[in-house]
Amino acid sequence: MEFLKKTTTAIALTIGAIISIYPLIFMISTALQPATFLFEYPPKLFPSEPTFQNFIQAWTSQSFSVYLGNSVLVTLLSFVFLFVFSSTMAFAYSRFEFKGKNLSFSIIMAALVIPSLTLIIPQFILINKLGLFDSYWGLVFVYAAGAIPFTTFLLKGFFDTITKDIDESVYMDGGSSLRLFISIILPLSKPAFVPAIIFNMLTIWEEFPWALTIINDPLKRTLPIALATFQGQYTTQWGIVFAGSLIAVLPLIILFIFLQRYFIAGMTAGAVKG
Repeated sequence: MEFLKKTTTAIALTIGAIISIYPLIFMISTALQPATFLFEYPPKLFPSEPTFQNFIQAWTSQSFSVYLGNSVLVTLLSFVFLFVFSSTMAFAYSRFEFKGKNLSFSIIMAALVIPSLTLIIPQFILINKLGLFDSYWGLVFVYAAGAIPFTTFLLKGFFDTITKDIDESVYMDGGSSLRLFISIILPLSKPAFVPAIIFNMLTIWEEFPWALTIINDPLKRTLPIALATFQGQYTTQWGIVFAGSLIAVLPLIILFIFLQRYFIAGMTAGAVKG
């Protein structure tokens, strides 16, 4: 009976893995095929004459490399603001008692259920009044603000698992709350930052509606906009689209490979309060 259960589980996981990885294999196959062989019948999953021409054309056309640099810049700047505000807020909610703490934290959590698309109009009005229309800062501030509720929630859950006996030791040695935060809490919370980095990078890296709304200058647009430019009005160059998509997703894959050993620990550490 146990053998049958393990076999069934293994088969189910294998089927699920194949279904999950097939779109990626199809993308790679399409990106490596010349346009003349793209719609041949019967279709071939593995191209008989693979070529990197689609990757070269994707990189050199439509200012793709410029858009990639813009995405990197916007993502890094968003992370700076996001983690400064989220980590300090999470520390305050985890370690201090103050008036309105529960109410304000509930309001922050309520922001998690608001669809981002419903906020585009008020965000546009606000950014326009601040004079940040058609600028990187118009993207950075909105991306950082939108990710603060989830990141604060995630970090607070981890901070709560760190025993407060450490706080008393720091205060008895004459240390301040700032020293406790920088020297103790942040170094111990590295596993919690990994899932936050991955989730937020995915969100910021692939965001399309707000970037399309706020940016008019072609040289300031981000990667999702670059991929959209490969789709013509009447025809779509699928080989170039998939090649560009693979280039765009490569930084995410590399990031996850380097951080995967911390990912599960960071996701589960805040689930049970110690």
